Amino acid sequence: MTSETLIEFDRVQKAYGRHLVIKDLNLRVRRGEFLTLLGASGSGKTTSLMMLAGFEEPTRGEIRMNGVPIEHVPPHRRGIGVVFQNYALFPHMSVAQNLAYPLRMRGMSRSEIEAGVKRAVAMVRLQGMEERKPAMLSGGQQQRVALARALIFRPELVLMDEPLGALDKNLREHMQFEIKELHRQLGVTVVYVTHDQSEALTMSDRVAIFHNGDVVQIAPPGDIYEKPADAYVAGFVGENNLIEVTVDGHEGDGARVLLPSGQSVTVPSPLAEGARAILAVRPEKLRIGAEAEGLGLRVGARVTEVVYLGDQIRALLDFGAGQIAMVKLPVAASSRPQVGDQIMVGCDPADTRLFPEP
Repeated sequence: MTSETLIEFDRVQKAYGRHLVIKDLNLRVRRGEFLTLLGASGSGKTTSLMMLAGFEEPTRGEIRMNGVPIEHVPPHRRGIGVVFQNYALFPHMSVAQNLAYPLRMRGMSRSEIEAGVKRAVAMVRLQGMEERKPAMLSGGQQQRVALARALIFRPELVLMDEPLGALDKNLREHMQFEIKELHRQLGVTVVYVTHDQSEALTMSDRVAIFHNGDVVQIAPPGDIYEKPADAYVAGFVGENNLIEVTVDGHEGDGARVLLPSGQSVTVPSPLAEGARAILAVRPEKLRIGAEAEGLGLRVGARVTEVVYLGDQIRALLDFGAGQIAMVKLPVAASSRPQVGDQIMVGCDPADTRLFPEP
């Protein structure tokens, strides 16, 4: 383990009876990074976090912190801050008392506790609310108290399990930036669990995509979005057009793929002739009409639906044989499609990804 690695999962499995939730997890968390575990419900992300927190034990394998195995160390002795979706604040205690609790449990003096609480209240901008009970706070304020309580004893590692899931959209987006700013200021290592893709892309240094108990890709957000490792990641993260094709031959370094409609295009890929595959292209990468002229990949399509969304227009395109794709266009785009239009749609072949059919 290198000095930059704080946490290491080494061949970790977790089973409940015969049900294997985590199959073979090998994962390193770098010191000071913001790592998000992203996946659908049941993918294993929360179970991994609970094992790291000490609330679950691995069935097999080892979890190390600073090179020392911790899977048998009780949660309160791991020195890890934890933030949950439901805040888990003591309802009978004031803000100050909730914040003081972790420091009291560590045997700190009254003066140290008072200084720590004052510092934590200022950190999350809740001055003047020290004597309020949780029921007197908004959801965002309660979440700030939960964050401050997890950070007040200055842990090396903070775990967050869907901490913004109970907040409305605007507050959720605001809190994303607040958490990221706290991470930047404090330099603490954060492992964050969410099923919200935009949240993961916005906040993280790296994202680990969980699927059926495995990590199928771990990379910076830009690589997760632009260079998905497989068809699952391409379809799960953001919006993507996934079109079933067959490799019909090769032209130079590219594969000529045949769409179900009979149209063919050439894209960068080493897949063998005859292979069934999934062609992925993001909706914002597509161009239509005159803007598609001269692009390396062009096919004909019929417009079946157009939706105005204020800052953009989305159109559904029928390539034939049941293959539907979506294109996103700025409101000021020179070509605004109409339902029923027969149009040319295109993109740069470098903006496509071709994956073997799962």
